[in-house]
Amino acid sequence: MAIYIDSAGQLHHDQAHHFALMCPHCETLAHLTPVSVPNYNQLVALKPSHIGIVYRCDSCAAPIFLKFEVKMHTGNRVELDSHFEPMERPHEKLSLTHLPEETEALFREALDCFSQGLLSAFASMCRRTAQSAFADLGEHGKLRMFDQLSELRDLATLDTATYQTLRKVLFSNDTDPRPNMPTLNNVTAGVLLEATKDLLYQNYVRRGRLQEAMSVRSHADRAPKPPHTH
Repeated sequence: MAIYIDSAGQLHHDQAHHFALMCPHCETLAHLTPVSVPNYNQLVALKPSHIGIVYRCDSCAAPIFLKFEVKMHTGNRVELDSHFEPMERPHEKLSLTHLPEETEALFREALDCFSQGLLSAFASMCRRTAQSAFADLGEHGKLRMFDQLSELRDLATLDTATYQTLRKVLFSNDTDPRPNMPTLNNVTAGVLLEATKDLLYQNYVRRGRLQEAMSVRSHADRAPKPPHTH
C-alpha cells in the first residue's frame, strides 16, 4: 500500500477509496477523506521522522488525526509507511456494574487514557485499578486474580515478554518511590486492556450476575403456588 505526498502537496494513497477506520467519535466503520496534509516544502526542509494528517470521517464529518512514519525523502515526494497510529481511539464499551465504586472510577479513567493514546497513564491507572480490587477482595482475591492471569496467558497464548509486562503492571506495588512501570506500545496496551477487563469481569461482573440470577431463582422457588383446581 503506497502512500506519499508529492511536490505539489497532494496526498497519494493507492487504497484511498477503501481507506476506512472505526471513527472514535461516531464509532462506526467509515471511509476517511484527507483534509489537511503537511506542506511539502517544509517536509523537505525539516525532514521529520513522523508526520500527522487530518482526515474527515465521511459518516459524521468529525476530524480524525493520524500519525505516519516517514519512510524516505526522494527527489519529488515524501513516502510514508502504510502503518499509522490513531491519536484518538473509540471509547471502550464495558459493563461496569457490580464493581466497587472506587474500582469503577479508576477503571473509567484508565479507559479514557487508553482512548486518548496516553499509554503510560493508562498503565498507571490499570495498576491503581488492580490495587483497588486487591484491597476490596483481600489477599485471597489477589492470589485468585494472579492465577486467573496465568490462565489467561495459556488461553491467549501470550508470549513471555507480554505476560511479564502484564504481571509487572498489575501486580507490582507502588511502595518504591520510583515504581517500575513498563513502557507499553499499542499492541501491549491493547492486551493489557483486555486482560484487565477479563479479570474485573471474572471477579465482579460474572459473580454479581450469578448472584442476581440465583436470588431471582430462589425467590421464584419460594413463591406460593397457585391453588390446584379440578
